[in-house]
Amino acid sequence: MTWSELSELLAVGLQETAWMVFVSTVLTAVGGLLLGILLVLTAPGGMLAAPAVSSVLGFIVNVTRSLPFIILLVAVIPFTRAVVGTTIGTDAAIVPLTIGAIPFFARIVEAALREVPPDVVAAATAMGATRRQIVGKVLLREARPGLVAGLTITVIALVGYSAMAGVVGGGGLGDLAIRYGYQRFDTQVMIATVIALIVFVQLVQTAGDILVRRLSHR
Repeated sequence: MTWSELSELLAVGLQETAWMVFVSTVLTAVGGLLLGILLVLTAPGGMLAAPAVSSVLGFIVNVTRSLPFIILLVAVIPFTRAVVGTTIGTDAAIVPLTIGAIPFFARIVEAALREVPPDVVAAATAMGATRRQIVGKVLLREARPGLVAGLTITVIALVGYSAMAGVVGGGGLGDLAIRYGYQRFDTQVMIATVIALIVFVQLVQTAGDILVRRLSHR
């Protein structure tokens, strides 16, 4: 394979991976944040304490997180087909990526919110803040560095998940590595794909670290 052909394949694979990760990250950030907040609020002693609800949510999160992604990828094929009309391609891969990442990020959100000092919440309550204000202006605001750090970890996990999605024709760099690097025994493609993934992850981690530092200094 010539360098021109390899460059073209890498460009397409990188674009597909970036699209899968971007859309999945947006959906995961929204879904995981809401789920994480619910886990904190409904926990015993929370502002909306509901042990039964908390137990059900925790069970669902734990079950989803316990499944290896490759198994989850296959298990949700009927749901993926129902949502996007196909089980092949980047759009189809976004469905299991999001399902697998939301519980993961939800637990990170839960941990970050629990790290907020109780005194801060108590002070806001004493000043007459509503539950919505406490969540939005106290808990989430104080937990921003942890939330951003957690989202960075989640994005990197999604990059790894997206590579595994190539096993079932999900597209992206993972699909490129499997079709050319593994099935055609093309070492050049495999090495180039690995390097591209490493660079991608390093850029994400660096951007996340910079943002965390800026938020921590405020």
